[in-house]
Amino acid sequence: MKALGIVLVVLGIIGLVYGGISWTKRETIVNAGPIKITAEDRDSIPLPPIAGGLMLVAGAVLLMKKS
Repeated sequence: MKALGIVLVVLGIIGLVYGGISWTKRETIVNAGPIKITAEDRDSIPLPPIAGGLMLVAGAVLLMKKS
């Protein structure tokens, strides 16, 4: 349960600070000998501030709970 609490706290902080989780993915489009063309694609998962706050509170409750 503590591991889940830590994950929820971290995701809640990320959601509140950054407004979601985003990452950049590189993909090779053309690879013909010495010619290599790549493209970057940015994906994200938007997270409303209320969801970030709820995850933060839920994670804190799980961390404080005695087991």
